[in-house]
Amino acid sequence: QVQLVESGGGLVQAGGSLRLACAASGLTFSNYNMGWFRQAPGEEREFVARISWSGGRTYYTDSVKGRFTISRDSAKNTVYLQMNSLKPEDTALYYCATPYRAGLGTVIPNEYRYWGQGTQVTVSS
Repeated sequence: QVQLVESGGGLVQAGGSLRLACAASGLTFSNYNMGWFRQAPGEEREFVARISWSGGRTYYTDSVKGRFTISRDSAKNTVYLQMNSLKPEDTALYYCATPYRAGLGTVIPNEYRYWGQGTQVTVSS
């Protein structure tokens, strides 16, 4: 049974930082690309960042480039999202996910199979 558990969310002032973590179990973590998504109230779920199975390739949505960094630790079966220079518009529920095909590099939520329960990030102005 695949489980993804996010942690690290919280309330932070604009300009601050948070580090999200997603612990994976029930799958061969080192085979899978991983993604981070977010969803604000009343909005659709949107892609934030993804990382290849090897960690050698990363991809970000334009609005977070230069501020967020995705990384992974295969020894801990964990993927991270370091978020710096946070803005109020970053406020959302953040999810990690694995794609249907382990090596698929995609930004489309429907192409991800397993999702965590989410961790709330709130940025005050």
